[in-house]
Amino acid sequence: MKIPMKSMFCACVMVFGIVFPSPAWGVVFQLPTANRAIFEPGKEEHFFVGTVGKPWTSGTFGCVRTDGWQMHEGLDIRCLQRDRKGEPMDPVMAAADGTVAYVNTRPSLSNYGNYVILRHQIEGLDIYTLYAHMSSVRPGLKFGMPIKAGDQVGVMGRTSNTRQRITPDRAHVHFEINLLMNGNYTAWHNAHQPGERNDHGDWNGKNLVGIDPRLVLLAQQKEGDKFSLLNFIRNQTELCRVVVRDARFGWLQRYAPLVRANPVAEKEGTAGYEITFNFNGVAFALTPRAASELKSKMKIQLVSVNEAEQQKNPCRRLVIKKGGRWELTGHGMELMSLLTY
Repeated sequence: MKIPMKSMFCACVMVFGIVFPSPAWGVVFQLPTANRAIFEPGKEEHFFVGTVGKPWTSGTFGCVRTDGWQMHEGLDIRCLQRDRKGEPMDPVMAAADGTVAYVNTRPSLSNYGNYVILRHQIEGLDIYTLYAHMSSVRPGLKFGMPIKAGDQVGVMGRTSNTRQRITPDRAHVHFEINLLMNGNYTAWHNAHQPGERNDHGDWNGKNLVGIDPRLVLLAQQKEGDKFSLLNFIRNQTELCRVVVRDARFGWLQRYAPLVRANPVAEKEGTAGYEITFNFNGVAFALTPRAASELKSKMKIQLVSVNEAEQQKNPCRRLVIKKGGRWELTGHGMELMSLLTY
């Protein structure tokens, strides 16, 4: 895969003795369809498809459904082309260079219907884009196949296994930009949720955690060659910080550029990490901590909460206040378990 040589400054980070350069690449993602109304102020209704009876904002990313208590982890992008029966015809295209990570052509097994996941290496990060509800997937698309930005991966549709079907007027492609929680999700699932069905192995939806594609696309347009996806992720709004007494887990290698320097841990050795999460559970900053800096013997300890952010974006239910004190919920503990398994 060719790497575009745009902005050439380099910030480096060292993890486990390995130096990871993190260049700023400029524009990384293109739109997955020909619909460009996202860049036209006041034209949002021409780009986003809302849920039944709700405004276009319910088709955006975040706590936008069920009065702010239901997470929507992508963008629902409206179709531009229809056949004589009113069915969508828009080609769905890869948003960036990469490889095929997963293909599902059994729509009855997912509320995403027919969908494709692509893997991208961007500024030292493993990034995954997802394209869902397609009427068909490009023939021959299979794991490991190289993909170029703009290559067709399928045709827009409205496939799903949900009770409420996607009607023709709401036909769309659901588009996500994700990070991967754990490279061995299947083992974690079998150990922690043995009675729960898992039809997609490591590509179970719980194993993908999204960032806001709308903000990424708008930031790219505004910043041009100065845009850095790494810096975008590093500058998420903090929901909470959690200290974990674990110095080796997969996220550290997969997202090494998100690890921050700490001279004390560099001198004394790392006994754990202080992890900063955004409201959706993205671990966007990881600071190594020496044993002398860890005040508690607990393996997992919630150390701070941004109460304003929790009130603004409560839908993931990662933390809760009880008796005047904040603690991780069951969802929050599950997030930590999966992250560090």
